[in-house]
Amino acid sequence: MTAHLSRRTLLGLAGAGAGAYLLSACSDGESADPNAPQTINWWHIQNTEPMLPVWAAMANEYKTAHSNVTFTIQPLENEAFKAKLTTATQAGDPPDLFQSWGGGVLKQQVDAGLVKDLTDDVKDLVAGILPAAMQPYTIDGKIYGIPFDIGMVGFWYNKDLFTRAGITETPTTWAGLLDAVRKLKTAGITPVAIAGKDKWPAHFYWSYLAMRIGGAGALQKAVDDKNFDTPDLVAAGERLKELVDLQPFQKGFLGAEYGSPDGQAATMGNGGAAMELMGQWAPAVQASSSTSKKGIGDKLGFFPFPSVDGGKGSATEVFGGGNGFAVGKDAPAATIDFLKFLLSVDNQKRSAQTGAVLPTVKDATSAISDANNKVVAETLAKNTGFQLYLDQAYAPALGQQINDSVAEIIAGKKSPAAILKDITQVAKTV
Repeated sequence: MTAHLSRRTLLGLAGAGAGAYLLSACSDGESADPNAPQTINWWHIQNTEPMLPVWAAMANEYKTAHSNVTFTIQPLENEAFKAKLTTATQAGDPPDLFQSWGGGVLKQQVDAGLVKDLTDDVKDLVAGILPAAMQPYTIDGKIYGIPFDIGMVGFWYNKDLFTRAGITETPTTWAGLLDAVRKLKTAGITPVAIAGKDKWPAHFYWSYLAMRIGGAGALQKAVDDKNFDTPDLVAAGERLKELVDLQPFQKGFLGAEYGSPDGQAATMGNGGAAMELMGQWAPAVQASSSTSKKGIGDKLGFFPFPSVDGGKGSATEVFGGGNGFAVGKDAPAATIDFLKFLLSVDNQKRSAQTGAVLPTVKDATSAISDANNKVVAETLAKNTGFQLYLDQAYAPALGQQINDSVAEIIAGKKSPAAILKDITQVAKTV
C-alpha cells in the first residue's frame, strides 16, 4: 500500500479528477481571530465514487455553517498523492489537512516539525474512537493524526468462479491456496488480479507470509536489528515465489495499476479474476471501477490470509491499517474543528453507509451494512496481533525498498534471498 486503504479506504483511482476542487475564493494564513477569513487546503485520496461526493458535501455543510471558512480540496490518486505530499513536505509546506496512514511516515513528519500536536485538542474525540485505530497516529504518547477508517487486508474472491473451478471451501492454508490457484487455471479462469505497476499491492503478500512464517514479531525484530536477511523472511519470499511460478496473474499485470480501467480492481469488478488480496475498501473500488459500476455484488466473498504449515504465526494475526488525517503546522484554526466535524458520529455513519469506510468512532459501527464489511469488522475484532502496512509503518526509504524488492519477486527479476539483502542494506541506513 504504500496503497494502500488502501490504500486505504479508496486508495485512489486514476483518471477521476485529481485537480483542485475549489469551493470558493480563499485567503491564506492562520489568524488568532476565529471569525477571520480562513481557508483550509485539504488533500485526500477519495478521488472517485463513493466517497468523493461525500467529502465534498461535508465540506460544503461546514462552510455553510461557518461563513468565514472556505476550502481548497485536492482529491488525488494514491501514488500521485504520495509524490505530491513528499514534494510539499520537503519544501516545508504541508497542506492544512491531509491523508495519513500514521506510522513511520507520520513520525518523520513529526520529527521535521511539519504537523500539529493534536493531543489536547482532540481528547474528547479520541475517547470515542477504537483504541486500535489510534495506535499508528500516536507517537511518543502524543496524538498527531485522527483515523476515520480502520480495517485489514484479506482475500476477496468471486464465489461463482470458485464454484466453476470445483473449489468448495475457501483456503485456510498456503498449500490450499496454491491448490485453488491450480484448479482455477485448469478451469481456464485467471486466479489472481494484481496491480504490478503500483507495487504496494504485492507487498501485502510478502508481509503476510512473513507474519505467518515468522510470527507477528518477526517484522518488528527485523527493523530493530536492522536485518531482514533471516531464514523466516527469506522463506516468506520463497513461498511467494511458489505462487508467482504458477503464473496466476491477469494478462499485462506488470503494467497494471490498482484503479485504472484495466487494473486490479476493475479486473475483479468485471469478473475477470477469481481473487485479489486487498483491504476493506476493495468492494467499493471494484464496483466503481467496473463497467457496470456495480461490481459483482453478492458473488463477492472474503476470507483471511491463510496460515502456513509449520509457521510460527497465527491466522488471527492481521495486516492492515486505517486511513486518517494529519494537520499541517500552519493550518488555520478551523482545521481541527472541521476534522472533529468529519469524525462526528453522524458523519462517520454517513461514511460507513457508502460501504467504503469501516468507521473508527465506536458509536458509528452500527451503520456498517455491507455483508462483507461486517465479516471484515468481525475478523478484525478477533485479531490477536496487528501489523501496519510496511510502507507506512517504516521509514519511507525502507518502506519503498520493500515495495520495490517484492515487485522484483513478482516480476521474476530477483531471488527471495537477494531482495532481503537489498532491504537490509536500506534498513541499516534509516
